[in-house]
Amino acid sequence: MSKQTKFLLPESELPTHWYNLNADVGPLGVELPPVLNPQTKEPVTPDDLAPIFPMALIEQEMGAERHVEIPEAVRDVYRLWRPTPLYRAHRWEEALDTPAKIFYKYEGVSPTGSHKPNTSVPQAYYNAEEGVQRLTTETGAGQWGSALSFACQMLDLECLVYMVKISYEQKPYRRVLMETWDATVTPSPSDTTEAGRRILEQDPDSSGSLGIAISEAVEVAVQDEHAKYALGSVLNHVLLHQTVIGQEVIKQLERAGADWPDVIIAPTGGGSNFAGLVYPFLAAHVDGRPKPRILAVEPDAAPSLTKGQYTYDFGDTAQMTPLVKMRTLGHDFVPAPIHSGGLRYHGMSPQVSALYEAGHIEAVSTPQLPMFDACQSFVRAEGILPAPEAGHGVWGAMQEALACKESGASKTILFNLCGHGHFDLSAYEAYRAGELVDLEYSQDEIDKSLAAVPQID
Repeated sequence: MSKQTKFLLPESELPTHWYNLNADVGPLGVELPPVLNPQTKEPVTPDDLAPIFPMALIEQEMGAERHVEIPEAVRDVYRLWRPTPLYRAHRWEEALDTPAKIFYKYEGVSPTGSHKPNTSVPQAYYNAEEGVQRLTTETGAGQWGSALSFACQMLDLECLVYMVKISYEQKPYRRVLMETWDATVTPSPSDTTEAGRRILEQDPDSSGSLGIAISEAVEVAVQDEHAKYALGSVLNHVLLHQTVIGQEVIKQLERAGADWPDVIIAPTGGGSNFAGLVYPFLAAHVDGRPKPRILAVEPDAAPSLTKGQYTYDFGDTAQMTPLVKMRTLGHDFVPAPIHSGGLRYHGMSPQVSALYEAGHIEAVSTPQLPMFDACQSFVRAEGILPAPEAGHGVWGAMQEALACKESGASKTILFNLCGHGHFDLSAYEAYRAGELVDLEYSQDEIDKSLAAVPQID
């Protein structure tokens, strides 16, 4: 009998609602501390956030409605690539000689090659509905910038992207893709903003960071009455939009006749693709299903969950954003220039951080060389080239599969392959040439960065 490899859903089963974790923090025993105004140190109000976000997204950020209806105009754009396929990795299982059953959700079939359009499209939609003319944003590896550029093109908005300088230099074709969708792309730090100029005065050769790029994008947005800011990860409304991923997976596993997952794995930088896969399984747990073991995988070079501190901090380097309680390495932290640019962020989503503190999820980190080793094993068996960010999920799944080989356990492993690596061939070239090195930070360096975190009672 032939083995079924790919499990598809018809367009008619595209999710109609997003799932909101805020509704279930009580049953899960999770505490979500309030977001604070950086001046008053009081909980933010909708008016505090109005210069940055449209009101519809502010309501989603603060709301506790369990299911939020997806507008039909958003679902119409989603249909260009959703529902995305779920694969059983038969060939990789054989190559690893593991009794484990490995499934992966593949988000690389989107127009931009990653999971990011799941939130860029609704963000562009709600901004357009409220008369906004242009959106500003930051991007690390370029996946989020590509996604917002695509969404703005679909919904007739201008798009201004501040791209972390090291990624701007490492991934020129991401810039070309964004510009093809008519976005303006600026390497960050830049001399176009006060925040960027301050950084360049201190370090003219700065490789940049997501925190710096956020500062520049927010500064432009608050100074332009026709502009708003869009974020690709971290905040509640962003993670909310990604939950179409896990909702589809649950249906696809049922179609496959597969066991409920024993372990779920996702790469984690700010939390968006992790939440997209994991949150619907937490909802199912609240409704009575078993809770799988949940594993977040981050890079050694930006280990916010595994080495960060759970405290209030700014989301950006220039201290322009509200204060959120999260696992953080300090807003001054500038991660090493690894090729996983989308994971080079100093903080973790407040929701994901709270889940970690409550013991619902585990976290591990990996250097980039073992991660690329895992990607090479995967691509030779499955044929799909993972983005370096997505490769952290591949690495995590490989460790679990090899542990099953050692123990003989036939566990069901699920991971999120959140994007392809077609724009990351220079990273693979450097890896194959033996030019990559592993980069991580000592605890002393992290403690130095954490010293600048504001002290909130």
